[in-house]
Amino acid sequence: MSDTPFDVSTFDHILSTTRAVRRRFDLARPVEAEVIRDCVRLSQQAPSGQDAQGWRWMVVTDPDKRAQLGEIYGRGLPGLRELEQGHEDDPKTHRMYQAVVWLAEHLAEVPCHVIPCVLGRPPEQFEPALYGTIYGSIIPAVWSFQLALRSRGLGSCYTTLTLYYEAEVRELLGIPDNVLQVALLPVAYTTGTDFKIGKRPPPDEVIHWDHWTD
Repeated sequence: MSDTPFDVSTFDHILSTTRAVRRRFDLARPVEAEVIRDCVRLSQQAPSGQDAQGWRWMVVTDPDKRAQLGEIYGRGLPGLRELEQGHEDDPKTHRMYQAVVWLAEHLAEVPCHVIPCVLGRPPEQFEPALYGTIYGSIIPAVWSFQLALRSRGLGSCYTTLTLYYEAEVRELLGIPDNVLQVALLPVAYTTGTDFKIGKRPPPDEVIHWDHWTD
């Protein structure tokens, strides 16, 4: 029996069925600004380094800007199609890359693009530990945002192709030079909410107790 004051089974269901959504986006249904605000509000409760909460959220709904982001993202299509064709003998991976290619072809049609950002940029040369500090201070908030979307009937996925063109995206959206983009999340309502629990290995196959063992 749980000692927590909330329904653990519902919470566990949300955690275990929040999938990376691509082809199940409802492209015809707009995403209300208030829903995005509500999910960001929840994400603001996530932990961050030094409790600094240096988060900013770039939300793009303008069709022209989404089209331009779609063009930038679509530059990765040749490589994605190669990956798709290279896994035709592996049905599960092939299906995954088919969905990735579909998203690259249709990103401009997804009604809302959300770009989580961090205030401040790392110097050109810095200790690897700083990577963990920077991304560890934004990714928990991103995941909270995605879980909040799921609980409201929306889906998303964490994409990084636009980061190869970060300066171009920065210019398009007026993002200051001292702000670091960490992803682009396409956001939309989903066609149905019946996402299944993914097949994963037992926990003991991925846990090492006290000492790493092969």
